[in-house]
Amino acid sequence: MAGIKMKTTVKLRAHAECQSHSRADIQIRDLSFAIDEPVERGGSNLGPAPTDTAIAALIGCTNVIGHKCAKALGVEIGHLSIDAVCDFDRRGVTLQEEIEVPFSAITLNVVSDGVAQQEELDRVAEETEKYCPLSKLFKAAGTKVEVHWSKL
Repeated sequence: MAGIKMKTTVKLRAHAECQSHSRADIQIRDLSFAIDEPVERGGSNLGPAPTDTAIAALIGCTNVIGHKCAKALGVEIGHLSIDAVCDFDRRGVTLQEEIEVPFSAITLNVVSDGVAQQEELDRVAEETEKYCPLSKLFKAAGTKVEVHWSKL
């Protein structure tokens, strides 16, 4: 039986109904969620802000690609805990001035509770950096991205 050949390029689709100046109800595949601003910025705080979702997407991508890379390398990383810290220049979103690199730096701290040794985690980190599309997106935009992997 012939295997199913996966497409190498696909179209990602999303739709939003924008309920207010700050809230967008997003639909992707069969999922729905809100992107919103906090109350202090005129929103209703029904979801993360757009900039927050960008950082969350990087965390999610690091998790997914990290596990795929670990599996390909035969490394047991267990569950990951990922913290992100981002230096964000708000002058652009406040319309003070155009900012070329609004996310100037992002640091991820990835902690594995698996049996992998630090040298193995370093290999997983190296491979994950090669393949995570969100990390590539931030780096191409000029963001300094640092990712530190460690054992629990």
